[in-house]
Parts: sequence; structure tokens; C-alpha cells
Amino acid sequence: MRVGIVAGQDQREVARDARWVEEAGFDQVACGEHLFFHGPTPNSFVALAAAAGATERVRLLSALTIVPVYPLAILAKLTASLDQVSGGRFDLGVGVGGEYPPEFASAGVDTRDRGARTDEALEVLRPLLAGETVTHQGRFVRIPGLALQPPAVQQPGPPVWVGGRKGAAVRRAARFGDVWLPYMYTPEQLAKSLAEVNEAAVRFGRPEGAVAGAVYCWGAVDTEADRARRGAIEVVSQVYQQDFTPLADRYLLHGDPPKVIERLREYYDAGARHLVFSPAAGGAAERAAMLELFAAEVLPEVRSWAPTRSGV
Repeated sequence: MRVGIVAGQDQREVARDARWVEEAGFDQVACGEHLFFHGPTPNSFVALAAAAGATERVRLLSALTIVPVYPLAILAKLTASLDQVSGGRFDLGVGVGGEYPPEFASAGVDTRDRGARTDEALEVLRPLLAGETVTHQGRFVRIPGLALQPPAVQQPGPPVWVGGRKGAAVRRAARFGDVWLPYMYTPEQLAKSLAEVNEAAVRFGRPEGAVAGAVYCWGAVDTEADRARRGAIEVVSQVYQQDFTPLADRYLLHGDPPKVIERLREYYDAGARHLVFSPAAGGAAERAAMLELFAAEVLPEVRSWAPTRSGV
């Protein structure tokens, strides 16, 4: 299993954070985004550009880019540019957002259109990133015979990770995705949805097993399992402005290292070949200690697992 770490919220520390993640042996630095939210949030393209300049090996994942708040041409330019400055290390994670409607109002976008906007953008994005001359006159996207220069380093474009939880996201991953990245999912939900994604992908004319499995987990690891659970609940409840106590054991990754490894094995057996771990920590010192413990006692075990089913 390959493991990515979500960068901390302080954008002034992103470069230092990314260097540590790389030196500790993780595979990826991830960064989410919002225009506006309940608290401080970064822009994934800017933050990951800082991470790119500070690292050489780790891949960089936007988890997730809220596609419908971007004009498609700007989204394509930012994606190609970040792939260029990172030397082809960028993975584009996409989602429709919607959990905070005021940010859509601020961008002049109707939340009811966010799925349709995202689908049309993804339809046009790949040929743009490949450097093709694109003519498209659609409902939300209009490209009058233009080619993006320079195109992405990775061809025909960076891997696309599709996030979400519902049926529309499953269909979007089947059509456009290289990786299916659900969040707030149990291992059982992951296994079922990943099968649905790849069955639908075949119907779209794609090869069997075209879409790899991943999971995005908020969580906490601590030498004391109960303390990890309490801390994870406190932080995630604050982020999402709801009480996560009744949801913690289903959706949050928490416990001491053996318990966390046991839970990750369940996700791995369900098809997850990638973990995006978002540390639910109360501050910088707590976050650093948590990630050091993860790197020392969890990462070596999960990296040793051999595939038991199709997947990257």
C-alpha cells in the first residue's frame, strides 16, 4: 500500500512539511482546498507548487480540487503548469464539493450545476493536457480551437483521482478516473464501490481493472488507542461542524499502531492500494509526533503487503 500524507493547514510550512514527508519515506504529499470554509484552507495548486520545489521524489496529489468553481481553461493551465514544475509528479484529484454552499455563491456557480460542470470539464481536460488543439462548444465550456502550451509532462495527462461517496461519483470515476478515492467509507463500502466503478468502466469501453482503489482517511495514531480515538473525534468534529462520536468507529482511522495496521489491512483487502491519511491532530507538535509514530511503526508494515487482487 502506498501512503500519502495531507499537508498541514499552515501554508507557510508546506515546503518544510513536504520535505519531511519525503525524507520519512512516504509516497505522496496531498493537499485539499476550498475557496471559503469553516476555517483556514489552502489552494491546492499553490501549496503543492511549494511542495514540488522542496522535494524530488514524492508525488503530489490535490485531494481534492473542487472542479466546478474553476473555469476549465484556468484549471487546465494550472494542472499542466504544476505537472511541469514538479517534473511530472502531479496527480489531479477531483471532486464536486458542495458541502459549503457559500463558496459556490462567491464563485458565481449554482451548486445544482456542480456535477454537470465537473463532467463537462473532465471530458475536455484530457485532450487539453495532451497538447491537442481543442474545439468545444458546450453548456459550460467553450474552447475555440486552442492548444495548451506547454502541455502536461505526463501524457496524456496526470493521473486523475476521482473522489466522492455517491453514485454520480462512482460513474464519474468509471468514465474519467485512474483512481477511485472515496472518503468516509468502510472497507465494505470500498470493496462494493470499487467493483461498481470497474464494472461501469468496462461499459464505457475501458479495460478491466482500469481504475485502482484508494481511500481517504481522517484519523489519529497514538501509543494509547483511547487517546487517539478521542483526539480524532475532537478534531474532525470541529472541521465538519458536527459530532463525529457516533461515526468514529466506522469512518475514522484511529488507535495504537497495531490497531491502525489491522484496520488498514481491511481496506487493503477491500482493494485500496493507496491511503491518503489526514492527521487529526490538535496542533503542530501533536501532528509531528503522530506522523513520526506512523512512519516508524505503521508505514513499514503496510508497505510490505503484496497485492491479493488487481490494482496498482
